[in-house]
Amino acid sequence: MSAALIPRNALAWLLSAQVVVLLPHLTRLPWWVAVLWLGCAAWRVQIQRMRWGYPGRILRTAGLLLTGVAVFFSQGTLIGLDATVMLLLLLFMLKLLEMRNPRDALVVIYLGFFILATAFLFDQGIPLTLYQCVGAVVLVAALIGLQQSPARNDPWRALRSAAAMLLQALPLMLLMFLFFPRLAPLWTINLPSTESRTGLSDTMGPADIANLAQSPELAFRASFEGDIPPPSRLYWRALTLSRFDGRVWSQDRLLERRQPLAVERSGATLDYQVIAQPTGRNWLYSLPGSVSDSPELRALRDDTLRAKRPLSSTFGYTATAFERVQRQRDGLTEDERQRLLQLPEDSDPRSRAWAEELRQRHASDAELVNALLRHFNQQPFHYTLRPPTLGRHSNDEFLFDTRRGFCEHYAGAMTFVLRAAGIPARVVTGYQGGELNPRGGYLLVHQFDAHAWIEAWLPGQGWQSFDPTFQVAPSRIERGLEEAMREEGSFLADAPLAGSRYRDIGWVNNLRLTWDDINYQWQLRVLNFQSEEQLALFKRWLGTADWRRIGVLVLSLVGLVMVVQALIWLRPRRLSGSPAQLAWQQLDQRLCKLGLGVRAGEGPRDWQQRLRQALPQQRAAIDGFFDRFVEQSYAQRQPGEAQAQLKPALQTLLRSLPRRRPPAPSQALD
Repeated sequence: MSAALIPRNALAWLLSAQVVVLLPHLTRLPWWVAVLWLGCAAWRVQIQRMRWGYPGRILRTAGLLLTGVAVFFSQGTLIGLDATVMLLLLLFMLKLLEMRNPRDALVVIYLGFFILATAFLFDQGIPLTLYQCVGAVVLVAALIGLQQSPARNDPWRALRSAAAMLLQALPLMLLMFLFFPRLAPLWTINLPSTESRTGLSDTMGPADIANLAQSPELAFRASFEGDIPPPSRLYWRALTLSRFDGRVWSQDRLLERRQPLAVERSGATLDYQVIAQPTGRNWLYSLPGSVSDSPELRALRDDTLRAKRPLSSTFGYTATAFERVQRQRDGLTEDERQRLLQLPEDSDPRSRAWAEELRQRHASDAELVNALLRHFNQQPFHYTLRPPTLGRHSNDEFLFDTRRGFCEHYAGAMTFVLRAAGIPARVVTGYQGGELNPRGGYLLVHQFDAHAWIEAWLPGQGWQSFDPTFQVAPSRIERGLEEAMREEGSFLADAPLAGSRYRDIGWVNNLRLTWDDINYQWQLRVLNFQSEEQLALFKRWLGTADWRRIGVLVLSLVGLVMVVQALIWLRPRRLSGSPAQLAWQQLDQRLCKLGLGVRAGEGPRDWQQRLRQALPQQRAAIDGFFDRFVEQSYAQRQPGEAQAQLKPALQTLLRSLPRRRPPAPSQALD
């Protein structure tokens, strides 16, 4: 079949739809993908103009094979989300060259709807959502254009119709969003491009957190029931690192897999909610001693929380923290003690010797810990985002030579010395503090709030937290990283366009916080609207969570929406066309009420004769109108002159028409 069977307007909208659908993906794809689409679009246009032909079978087969090879070399695999989406996009482009009839074009349009949805696997923000609404309108316009006859050459009519259809579907969409059951997914997918996401790692080496602290990206938001605690209490635990290889701290998987330890919690409680950004990992952020009844979480032995699935999108959860927490006060097993004292034999000899001196001078573990903290406070240590590069014995060089470092240097060195002195200790990584957004009353915790501190096990007390950074730079804990780095001027030095750098500029900061509050509400009310939130909404609005009653209500509301939309669809259409067509349609609408409307295939003179027979008293008015109509439609007269005569003739005929259809005449016309 010929390509001419695809209307030109439909092809124009289809090419426009491809551009709109492809744009959100281009930032993740190689540059040659855009060039390939331009080539496919140009070829398709030449086919439409009947200058070029369709690619042959050999060329199509070669193109398909090259597509698979290109995806493999670009992504390193043909399996996985990134590779699958890229393959779909390339096939979406190449399908342009195979469209021979409207049915083929329908396949391309439906594939466009599917690819439109894949963009939400990578981002669910407000800007993309609004943009995808535009994409849906353009795709529907292409679908409408495909059904239009070539004679109706009005591309904007298709766009207006598409927008109207989606607006009419909006109430039904809102009902489905609010009332459709939130079912658990049957499978999970790995987050795309996790290696490019900024965030905490499950290892910690010298300068790792210092590098992370140069990022202005958001880690999570936290809101509280009641007053927000002071910064000194806002230690957000994520990971504990118990293994040390001489340079890098990492998790001990064996300790992590053990059953949660018994924790003694007492004092005032603090309820809070966290909306975590996607990381591709499953660790979460919690205050010390937190518990959560969410079925999507589990508690680990080291007093941290984990999600059951990697965070491939924003993830919300609630937890409760206690004012006083005692962990593992009764003692450690011998295996745990050995693992929490583990150190490489050939690393940091000066730190080992110093630890032995401290051990000889201080009989109790608590005294030794306090002595070490006083050492950091009294000696000329410096807190900096620009620490010098350290060699093989990193702790020795930091403690006795450079004395310049970020939080990971202090936490790592203190943990090493405590272990060398025979005190079980581990590094804790997470975030500390946060920025208050007064518009929403919640905390913003960024990547530059990343922090490391230590925990030591003390007899009779269990695990106790200590922060050597506070001894060197208390302003970091009390007022945040920006204040601590003000003199050095290194805060977000590598991110000159970050909004957090301009907190001192009032209108910029207000704009930033307002936009963040909008995004927070979007994530809280829309993206985080899961089964628990849905049931709470039902109980608050309906006083019940019974799905049978909810089902009856939903069906009633859906029926009401459909009735309203049907009434809108059945309302009298506004007349459109040339002056002669408008007059014809207006007369037809009036005569339809008398049962005398124009019949299919009936011309003006035939209709005129039938009306003269049915309405003998109006013959003169009928003849006057139809004579003027034929003159304007078929005779070569000036439009203004003909219109001036047609309109009065129509009004004369309409005024003369009876309210009811008269009985059929007994005699035929002369």
